Amino acid sequence: MPKPLLEQLKEGVVLGDGGYIVELEQRGYVVAGAFTPEVVVTHPNAVRSMYEEMRHAGAEVLQVMAFYGSREKLATVGAADQTFAVNQQATRMAREVASDRALVAGDLSTTWKWAPDSPSARTLVAGMFDEQIEAQEGVDLFIGETFFHFGEARLCLERIRAKSTVPAMITLSFRASNVLDDGLSAAEAAKRLRDAGADVVGVNCMRDPERIYPILQEMRDAVDGFMAAQPAAFRTTWETPWFTGSPAFPDKMDPLVLTRYEMADFARKAQAMGVQYIGACCGAIGSHIREMAKVLGKYREERVWKFDPDAPMSETEYNWERRGARAPGAAPIAV
Repeated sequence: MPKPLLEQLKEGVVLGDGGYIVELEQRGYVVAGAFTPEVVVTHPNAVRSMYEEMRHAGAEVLQVMAFYGSREKLATVGAADQTFAVNQQATRMAREVASDRALVAGDLSTTWKWAPDSPSARTLVAGMFDEQIEAQEGVDLFIGETFFHFGEARLCLERIRAKSTVPAMITLSFRASNVLDDGLSAAEAAKRLRDAGADVVGVNCMRDPERIYPILQEMRDAVDGFMAAQPAAFRTTWETPWFTGSPAFPDKMDPLVLTRYEMADFARKAQAMGVQYIGACCGAIGSHIREMAKVLGKYREERVWKFDPDAPMSETEYNWERRGARAPGAAPIAV
């Protein structure tokens, strides 16, 4: 069995997984725009295959595919009565696929029902978090993710602490600036979450690695302890640093996907910045995670292909010869 999360983080970097909901939309199982996870019960094998893909790629944590799995969000697609079943089944499948090779992280996310200074909104959101936490029984940790409001992130942490004894990771999301929608800077929000008892704090989604580095640095300078980073694998710009602000969102994002090597470069840089939990979010698939695992020393390829450009048996070898290049090194290269 893998060691508990906090023990692993003390020893070095832990590699998370990639994005599920957007990729499942690409594969035809999820409604673009709504991005709700009822696919867990309508097409469970599609979700299972993604868990398997991430584990095979080297992910050391599988995150329960329950993003946007709160009751009010599922109600937008007429699936409110499936809330408990969606969360429970997503957890069960993740546990089965993880087996004794990976940890399983429960998933809680922004509900779109939070309103600052509203007792009724607080009660509603707390109840939705509680329902998901109860349905995701047996996870090794909880990740509260993609929070635009500090207040909602703080409430998520409170409910994890009230309903569970496992480690809590809270990651925030930033759109146009390094300030949350309720006015807190990345540094101040991270500091308050740490003070409130979050085991890991960090940033996820919305931005690509280049646009996420400044936020990571703010947080790293502000807090001691474990940090997490899970950027989107879609290319953004400084003019529009968050991918959902692009006119290509939600269903024309294909040309904006980062290469596996760009995500590997992110993993390397994040580790150098002192980030201990490194993963990815929307747009990241198995090939991204595999390349990240390689640079972090967490993936060993098993098959061996002996390149021979002098007697090509593939387009790869043929094109190396045509360009006057040679396969790197004399030894066989693993693939």
